[in-house]
Amino acid sequence: MDRRHIALSEWWQTVDDRMIVDVRNNMGYLVKRTGQYTSFKVVTGRRSVVRYIGRTYVASTPLKEWVARPAEIKDDLTTFGPRGIFYRLFSDGGDERTAYGIHSHRSAEEMLARNERFASMGCVIVAENIVDVIGKTIYMNGGGLQVVTVNGFAPYLLNESMASAARGT
Repeated sequence: MDRRHIALSEWWQTVDDRMIVDVRNNMGYLVKRTGQYTSFKVVTGRRSVVRYIGRTYVASTPLKEWVARPAEIKDDLTTFGPRGIFYRLFSDGGDERTAYGIHSHRSAEEMLARNERFASMGCVIVAENIVDVIGKTIYMNGGGLQVVTVNGFAPYLLNESMASAARGT
């Protein structure tokens, strides 16, 4: 057993926590500077071309560095879950607003229970309890949580910089 792994029920937020999303295995990790981490299932983007919100694009979740900002409340409770909480992902050091985010979904529990979890339009979908944990982590980190999306998770990422993780180096 990995001694650095902390059960989600025992997780606590600290300054400089960050989030890694493995889009190959659809797992999310909240990581401390010390390398301690907790993990949870996520749903990421479909691996196909979609037409959604007036755009046509490949819905795979992009691999890059992001900053998740405090919650926006959305009216669409099907897409954004029972409370409509949406943490928008910004790129380019947190300056560029994107259409991507982290949120729940009305069918999140069903989606997360599947082995094949490529079902979103590019966003990262999490369970409602994870929405709360991420919100507390964003708050603890002054309104911005570093997030990196990677294609495959390896333990060395726990101590790497976000840029190295995004590049896969």
